[in-house]
Amino acid sequence: MTDMRPILFFDSGVGGLSVLGPTRALLPRAPFVYVADSAGFPYGTKSEEEIAARVPALLGRLAERYHPRLIVIACNTASTIALAAVRTALDLPIVGTVPAIKPAAAISVTRAIGVLGTDATVRQPYVDDLTARFAGDCLVLRHGSAELVMLAEAKLRGAATDPARYAAVLDGLLGQPGGERIDTVVLACTHFPLVEAELSAAAAKAGGRTIHFVDGGAGIARRIAALTQGQQWPEDPGEGRAIFTRADADIVALMPALADYGLSRLEPF
Repeated sequence: MTDMRPILFFDSGVGGLSVLGPTRALLPRAPFVYVADSAGFPYGTKSEEEIAARVPALLGRLAERYHPRLIVIACNTASTIALAAVRTALDLPIVGTVPAIKPAAAISVTRAIGVLGTDATVRQPYVDDLTARFAGDCLVLRHGSAELVMLAEAKLRGAATDPARYAAVLDGLLGQPGGERIDTVVLACTHFPLVEAELSAAAAKAGGRTIHFVDGGAGIARRIAALTQGQQWPEDPGEGRAIFTRADADIVALMPALADYGLSRLEPF
């Protein structure tokens, strides 16, 4: 029989689309369910205790409802705080999203790297560990931005966003002592690849700098493909499903962007 179990993507908002995109490209016959915890959005400004309590409980409910073959926590903040607890609680493969410091260190020429994430992510010991293991010979500067999360959400709703706001976020990183050396920036929030073009334009305008932006989307997609290798997929996976834990007017504005990622069916939570 055809295995219709979906791959479930989870984020606080629409940032996880930056991981869903490359995964769909690798697994075009896979059924997908995308869950945005809009009732808890944004995660990046919440405490570790709030996220550690909320995410495992919510994913437990979603696993019971959708019976996924695999869950992707497509959120750096949730992964760095709650990934271990979710893996302990659920008896199925769980793929997390962590800052792409290792690939950034591999390509940096100046040996100076920026980590741009949410406030909750950039302060995590997990980032300290990744830095020590993979970028010990690099200057690694961090900057947390809730503003950039909101800009990404607004862009996907089709709203105009001010280039000066991207420049201000980038200056929070590059303006730090040693920031002039940075040639590679880790986009350590899944929302941020959705505005990479705007960040690149802001960097170019600030003294004509060329900065390489690195995120983990493609690597996570390859990991998902490896974990599901040999499994059955339906000939027709049907429409991708999107679920928001709180309904509001913004969801209607997001529908065209969701459809671009194959999520044409909206379901109530």
